[in-house]
Amino acid sequence: MKKYLLPSLRLTFVLLVLLCLIYPLFIMVIGKVTPGGGEGVKVYRNGKVVGYENIAQAFKNDKYFQPRPSAIGYNAAGSGASNKGPTNPDYLKSVQAAIDTFMAHNPGVNKADIPAELVTASGSGLDPDLSPEGATIQIRRIARLRSIPEQDLIKLVEEHTEKPLLGLFGPSKVNVLKLNIALDEIKKANYN
Repeated sequence: MKKYLLPSLRLTFVLLVLLCLIYPLFIMVIGKVTPGGGEGVKVYRNGKVVGYENIAQAFKNDKYFQPRPSAIGYNAAGSGASNKGPTNPDYLKSVQAAIDTFMAHNPGVNKADIPAELVTASGSGLDPDLSPEGATIQIRRIARLRSIPEQDLIKLVEEHTEKPLLGLFGPSKVNVLKLNIALDEIKKANYN
């Protein structure tokens, strides 16, 4: 019994030091050297924090680009998905309700043209980005409500489209919060 007890205690001690001390300190140091210092990258408007770059938030007004739906109500206290599969009747009803809502707010859009991301929640419920197509399909509505030419909004979306890393890794994406801040600025600068 002694033969096994001492090595077990040593292993337990080594793992405690490694996993309870060294690993958390390593992760903390990595966090401190990343953008935002491990506390998230804050987005400012007029010197005030209006959100975080990597956390989606709801925009209730149709004058703004709408983000992906959120299964957790955009509550950044925790992330999560609906955990319902693509054949679940409740899930299919929620997707159909999202399609109906989108079409009601975006008249003239064909159902087949709606990107899936605009009617389905992300795995975390906090995805802050849309594809350029997801932003572009909303331009007609925003142009009408804000009296801004569609060409100006197309240019705005193009300016805020982040290309894949090194041109290879990941999709092109548009941060909805940053796009909406720029949308307010373009309105102030050119259309008041």
